[in-house]
Amino acid sequence: MTVAPPSSGASEAPWVLVTGGARRLGREFCLAFARAGWQVLCHHHTSEAEVRETRDAVQALGRACALMRQDLTAPESADALLDACQAAAGALPRCIVNNASIFDADSAPTADAEHLLAHLRTNTVTPLLLGNRLAARLDGAQAAPGRHSVIHVLDQKVHNLNPDYFSYTVSKLALERSVALQAQALAPRVRVCGLSPGLLYLSGPQTQDNFDRASRVNLLGRAIDPSDVARAAVFMAENDSITGSTLQVDNGQHLVPLARDVMFAVEDEGKP
Repeated sequence: MTVAPPSSGASEAPWVLVTGGARRLGREFCLAFARAGWQVLCHHHTSEAEVRETRDAVQALGRACALMRQDLTAPESADALLDACQAAAGALPRCIVNNASIFDADSAPTADAEHLLAHLRTNTVTPLLLGNRLAARLDGAQAAPGRHSVIHVLDQKVHNLNPDYFSYTVSKLALERSVALQAQALAPRVRVCGLSPGLLYLSGPQTQDNFDRASRVNLLGRAIDPSDVARAAVFMAENDSITGSTLQVDNGQHLVPLARDVMFAVEDEGKP
């Protein structure tokens, strides 16, 4: 674990831990919480340049930002990350946004144990352990009901199944099924919520043309704004009455069933 100290703007404002916070949706989460007055604990693994840019953007909003490097596949990564949070912030995070994720292509016939376990470790096991460990470390006045929360970032795929990206989908299905279970287990100390976005960014082998078409395959017929997804996370973190629920912020993509992942479905259009 490598920790960079908070930049500036430290105050009594609450802290949010965003895993995979350096880029793409993780960066949006960091900025949305900073705009709402939160201080940011920005986790990354290898995105050194991007995480510094995110820190600078948070700092420009007048909020403190601490950077921490951690491999989330390590067995003790949840405890190590929370140790670093307490060292950097002097307190536990008020909210954890479990955003870091592995998204590698495979299918059921090609999935092997190594690929499945890699996805489960990062996408399921460590997010769940971060929530469990947060609850275990809270005591007394810290544990006021509704104050602390964990938000598991899911995917509209868990509500709209297709067999592509098999290992990834299995790991996110397990996390989605755990939202209500973990909310029951950690109540009243920690609220647990799910957040399911749709297609937001170019992924894997996708071309810009494919993305432009695929991003409109939803009920609203337009691309999803990542900032809308991020602001939804702030809403759940700040609403002390929400737990055990999943919010779908995907322009209704989960209500447009497809036989394949949307990037492959639009590519197959018109083929015999």
